[in-house]
This record gives sequence, C-alpha cells and structure tokens, in this order.
Amino acid sequence: MTGNSFSVSGYGPERSGWTRLFARDSLARRLDWPILFSAIALSLIGAALVYSATRNRTELNQGDPYYFLLRHLLNTGIGFALMIGTVWLGHRTLRTAVPILYGISVLLILLVLTPLGATINGAHAWIVIGGGFSLQPSEFVKITIILGMAMLLAARVDAGDKPHPDHRTVLQALGLAAVPILIVLLMPDLGSVMVMVVIVLGVLLTSGAPNRWIFGLIGTGALGAIAVWQLGVLDEYQINRFAAFANPELDPAGVGYNTNQARIAIGSGGLLGTGLFKGSQTTGQFVPEQQTDFVFTVAGEELGFVGAGLIILLLGVVLWRACRIARETTELYGTIVAGGIIAWFAFQAFENIGMTLGIMPVAGLPLPFVSYGGSSMFAVWVAVGLLQSIRVQRPMSA
Repeated sequence: MTGNSFSVSGYGPERSGWTRLFARDSLARRLDWPILFSAIALSLIGAALVYSATRNRTELNQGDPYYFLLRHLLNTGIGFALMIGTVWLGHRTLRTAVPILYGISVLLILLVLTPLGATINGAHAWIVIGGGFSLQPSEFVKITIILGMAMLLAARVDAGDKPHPDHRTVLQALGLAAVPILIVLLMPDLGSVMVMVVIVLGVLLTSGAPNRWIFGLIGTGALGAIAVWQLGVLDEYQINRFAAFANPELDPAGVGYNTNQARIAIGSGGLLGTGLFKGSQTTGQFVPEQQTDFVFTVAGEELGFVGAGLIILLLGVVLWRACRIARETTELYGTIVAGGIIAWFAFQAFENIGMTLGIMPVAGLPLPFVSYGGSSMFAVWVAVGLLQSIRVQRPMSA
C-alpha cells in the first residue's frame, strides 16, 4: 500500500485521511506513545526552563516576563500540529514529494545569502519574517536530506532489484546532500553542518551501503575540516570557540566566558538543584543565550542532577523507541529515515549538553524539544511525525 493509506485492517482507499487518522481500531494502538509522551514532557520542561531564564531579562522580553514562555508554548503547539499533519500525510506520500521539498529547502537557504538573510547570535543563518519572528532554513534542510537520501538509497532495494544500494546510488545520494551542506557552510553555520554530516553518516550506515563509503566519508570529512580551517572559511568567533574549547583558561572573560559560566551554573545545582526560579546564575543572568543554546544550564542549576538526568532519560527514551521503529519496519526507506533521525537527535543532544559541560566545543545548537526556537521545534516535531508514520504504516506482522 502506498501514499497515506495505512496497511491496517479496516482501512481502505474509500475512507478519508482524517477518518483513517482517528480510527479507534488502529491508530491509537499503533502510535508509539513513549516517544510522544517523552517529546511532550521535554517540551513542557523546556517551557519552565525558558521562562526561568527569561522572566527577568527585560532587554529581551520587551517588559513581558511571559514573552518567551508563551512563544515557546505556541511553537510547541504548532510543532505538535505539524506532527499530526505528517502522520496524516504519511512518510510514503512525502517520499513522492521529495523533489519539491528539496527544491524549496535549497531555495530558502540560498535566500539567507541574499540581503533577506540576517545575522543572529553571530550566525548569518536566518530569514527575518517580521513581527518578531524569524526562520532558520537549515533546520528543515536536515529533514529534506534524510528524506532525499532515503528515497534514492531505498528505491531499487525496496523494489527488489538490489539487495543493497550500489556505488552509483550512494554517489547520487551524497551529491544530493552535498549541495545544501555546502551552501550552509558558506553562511557559515558550522553547527548545522556538523549535524548534517552526522545525518549523512547515519543514513549510510542504516542503508547497508558498502563500508568503504563510510570510511571514505569520515576521511573526507577530516580533510574537509582541515581545509575549512586553513582557507579561512570560518568566522573569527567560530575559531575563538574552538580555541576556548581546547584551552578553557585562554580567555575566561572573553571567548571562554560562556563555557565557564555554564559549568559554574551546572556545578552549583548539586543533586536536587537550588529550586526552580531560584538559581543565582540564572537569576543573575550570568549565562548568555540561556533560553536557547545553554538551556541545559538552567536544569543543572535549578533542578540539579536529578532534573538534568530526567531530561537525558527522556531523550534516551525517544532514541530507544526510534531505534525500535527502525528495526521493526520491513521497508528500507522507513529504516533509513528513522536512522537519519536517530543520528540527528543523538548528536545534537550530545553536542548541546556536551558544550555546557565543557566536553564539546560551543556550536550554537539547540537542545531538541527543550530549547527556545520555532524552527528547531517545528523540525523535531516533524521528525517525530515521520517516526510515528513509519510505525503506523508497518505491516501487522511487524
């Protein structure tokens, strides 16, 4: 069965999409509730942390302590609606729309390089829409890379023509991913590029591509990183971030300030934390960008090891269930899509939490579901919708 028709008893082409979506004999039983509840819990915990980090920031919240809280909840609501829409459409329907989605995403990131693009927090990676809203197209590129590569790599395998992707198909898939990655590198948005490269690796690993491509890509990535450094593609602030990571004491009042303050905030939380809204580092506004990149420091300080551990546990549940979905689906396309999402979520969460602890360089990546930011929130909820669609549309025997 193709398109947005679920291969479930009692579902037929004569029934509308919304009737199928809410049919009590199937959908409720097939949805992966642990993923759904974990994602909702993370978003709500994020709302409390964002509010704590911004309620006293009058220079940011325009005098309204609930400014960021309400927007975070609105972003979560829109993201949840996008998740429902993705399940309704189905990952198989989106497979047929990949060329259109890919073209739109490439166009959007190209617009960032025009006068329509804007620099926020040092990264020229945004399009300002107006009314206080902005769009970061690179977040949606992550999804189109996953869908596009999965479409190419799984086409002949799912049709029964090949046992695994051949070299020509792998090369085509890498070419598809290379175009948006190179454009994002020109912004430069190094954090997003890092995530996209990991996504490509995750996609290739789950596709069954020959191992030589995996090792070749890792080697090429290492050489590319050296070339980027030597050719001066990176902005000065990005170079300073890596320098501060290599030597945290290099400039504790300058480039090393963010990381040092983040570690102080987390370390002061102890086992149970200082209490929500009672953290001295958070209340004193000592940690920059605390509602976005460094939101985990609020959890570490005010909720302590237990609260921060709960966030990591919930992220672990999402990854665990995503791995189970990838393993149980019988179509390679679904396996690859799930594998790309797993690589995306795992690396981005590790990088975000790691940079607050000083074990990873500062890369300006949000914590999935928790950090404030519309584009990121919308993208991760669409990804949850893709995972749910893969689970819902699997055969009954799976």
